[in-house]
Amino acid sequence: MGTKNNVTEFVLFGLFQSREMQLVCFVVFSLFHVLTVLGNLLVIIIINASKTLNSPMYFFLSHLSFADMCYPSATTPKMIANSFMERKTISFNGCMTQLFSAHFFGCTEIFLLTAMAYDRYVAIGRPLHYTAIMDRWKCGLLAGASWVGGFLHSILQTLLTVQLPFCGPNEIDNFFCDVHPLLKLACADTYLVGLIVMVNSSMITLGSFIILIISYMVILLNLRNQSSEGWRKALSTCGSHIITVLLVLLPPMFMYTRPSTTLAADKLVILFNIVMPPLLNPLIYTLRNNEVKNAMRKLFRVEGSMGEK
Repeated sequence: MGTKNNVTEFVLFGLFQSREMQLVCFVVFSLFHVLTVLGNLLVIIIINASKTLNSPMYFFLSHLSFADMCYPSATTPKMIANSFMERKTISFNGCMTQLFSAHFFGCTEIFLLTAMAYDRYVAIGRPLHYTAIMDRWKCGLLAGASWVGGFLHSILQTLLTVQLPFCGPNEIDNFFCDVHPLLKLACADTYLVGLIVMVNSSMITLGSFIILIISYMVILLNLRNQSSEGWRKALSTCGSHIITVLLVLLPPMFMYTRPSTTLAADKLVILFNIVMPPLLNPLIYTLRNNEVKNAMRKLFRVEGSMGEK
């Protein structure tokens, strides 16, 4: 007979145990989450409202902003709500939903960054053929493949975890349900499952990182023949992408490309990955981009003139 699953809920330890630090976390992460949602929503509205931001780069950016809104929303609201709870619990189904959602949007974000790198490679490496290569159908295919790839990765992680028996203890030393802490609690040998999880995550994170680094190296080599103005503009765009790539990919490479173990630093590393890139991406892609800033000014002027009427 197999081991029965007696666990109906999990207890989350959260980030800190002291009430003072929990209050600080509530204020800080509530502010961060509101800014993240509003910032990425503003980017989506600007791109869809502007007639000038119709290039493939902004099409992918709108998808990235939507993923960046959803990714922290899978875990941060629960963490904020738990700041007031003496006993921080989450149901078994809620835990698996959180696991699926976090990996779905996080992985989709990685694939969208890879699609954006390909778009920049074509724009700089083959400018004369850019519009023919990156037509609407190709852009839709790349964006759709990113979401499907994120779903397949996440459903595999979730199915591997949900079929495991949990018979106690049920305490997770984290602020959300992640795969490694759950494997640690399973009442079964999780070596094979942990190996599949590691291979699955490593292929995505390391593979995407290598592809992205090679893409941007090729792009920088192609920039040698550009004029100083073209070099500056292209380097500014690529610089924004490279910063985002490092923020998004380095934490999961640390977390998921090793055997299924939990380290003391894991909570802070994954917290950084969930909170900071989605918060900073709207700033990275707007403050360093004159086209977006001009579109933002036009949008606010139109809103202002309509308000005066």
